[in-house]
Amino acid sequence: MQLTRLQRLGLTTAVGAVLVVGATALVVQALNGPAETPVQTDAATSATTNDPVRATPTDPAAEVAVYGEPALSAEVSAQIDYVLAHWNEPNYNSAEWGVLGINDCVNFASQAMIARGWTMDDAWSSAKNGNAYDSSAAWRSSTALMNYIASTGKAVALTDQQRDQVKVGDIAQFDWDNTGDRDHTGIVTKVERVGDTTSISFAGHTLDSDYRSVDTAITVDHPGATAYYWSVP
Repeated sequence: MQLTRLQRLGLTTAVGAVLVVGATALVVQALNGPAETPVQTDAATSATTNDPVRATPTDPAAEVAVYGEPALSAEVSAQIDYVLAHWNEPNYNSAEWGVLGINDCVNFASQAMIARGWTMDDAWSSAKNGNAYDSSAAWRSSTALMNYIASTGKAVALTDQQRDQVKVGDIAQFDWDNTGDRDHTGIVTKVERVGDTTSISFAGHTLDSDYRSVDTAITVDHPGATAYYWSVP
């Protein structure tokens, strides 16, 4: 179809108007920023859902303090090495010290203190001739040893309520019948502290043991008995 000159002029004007309107719209959009696009959300994105926000814990779970034993000194190491080498019957070191029948606990504990560095004196001594009865009372009697240590100040007396001060190498003594004397003596070989609880183990002759529990000794073996300690510097 042939367009007249006027028709062609009108069509050109209309197209130009459309182009001007479109360009104006683009300019307006550029000035106002891009149009917002709807956000699609899902259950995994809590920030865009109605799910409640889970609280972040701020307080850590309560922890139970466990206290380790300090390293042993050379003297205490020598003492404990001796105890653990000779606590059981096949390895009794009887050639020098002898054995006191069924009541050898203090004789053995005294040997351990010699291994630690204590020296004999007139009140606490052994002939070292293989006869355990050739020794002083303090060397072979729990009660006499208690009196000897108390009089010489070689160690500090502790009760069982002072367990938190007991350490490996200290002397443990027991009053099985709570008459005020001492019926058994051993050497502390382990101290375990968990929270506010302190558990103590000891070694000794006469009921030969290397890690005998103090609690078992005073509640199962001798119910109602009392434990005492000598804290050795």
